[in-house]
Amino acid sequence: MTITERRRLAGSLRGPVTGAAAQFAQLAVLSAWWGIGLVGWLAGTVYALVSTTLLAVALWRSATRRLGPANAVTLARATLVGSVTTLVVVDVAGRPVDTVVLVAIATVALVLDAVDGWVARATGTTSSLGARFDMEVDAFLIAVLSVYLAPSLGPWVLAIGGMRYAFVGAGWVLPWLRGPLPPSFARKTVAAMQGVLLVAAGSGAVGRVVATLLAGLALVLLAWSFGRDVAWLWRRWAGA
Repeated sequence: MTITERRRLAGSLRGPVTGAAAQFAQLAVLSAWWGIGLVGWLAGTVYALVSTTLLAVALWRSATRRLGPANAVTLARATLVGSVTTLVVVDVAGRPVDTVVLVAIATVALVLDAVDGWVARATGTTSSLGARFDMEVDAFLIAVLSVYLAPSLGPWVLAIGGMRYAFVGAGWVLPWLRGPLPPSFARKTVAAMQGVLLVAAGSGAVGRVVATLLAGLALVLLAWSFGRDVAWLWRRWAGA
């Protein structure tokens, strides 16, 4: 490996490794105060290792190979999602967690979702890597929250978290689904609402009926958004 390649590697690893360190620090706090046990540590460790590796590879392949200010905010949000994931795994494993703690962490992650976009625009550091990073963190948080709600509301809630991954999987079979989509305020609004609705449904502040209605609304909106995009991609492909 040349000196240049070593520098590129070091630059690609700096941000992800910092994120992993922050993730383990959060796990230590969760363990000390709320007791996540071995299952929680395993879940958090797997999340940290996988997310660190994926981000490092993405940075290595990118033009900058370094995290900008906006991506640093997204990285902080990703570590919070890791903590939410840990708590959900512990809960599903049969050890009920503090709902207030889980909702508080998820809420901060949702607030930071608005911050990273603003930072990117304010600093002129928008990029395809940043947009993809932001989207993947959003999608995973929605998937995890869906898993958290499934035991109380029913397995149908999993469709909310799985829809985006089903769409990506379908794209491997139907290449026309991998086409670029035009910017859409409606799509962004629906995506932003998913986390808010699911956190509200799982907050414990509303009854089962209201929680079901909130999750149902999230599913309907998401199905409409994906259906709209699929229809647009089909028309584009069919007319090509």
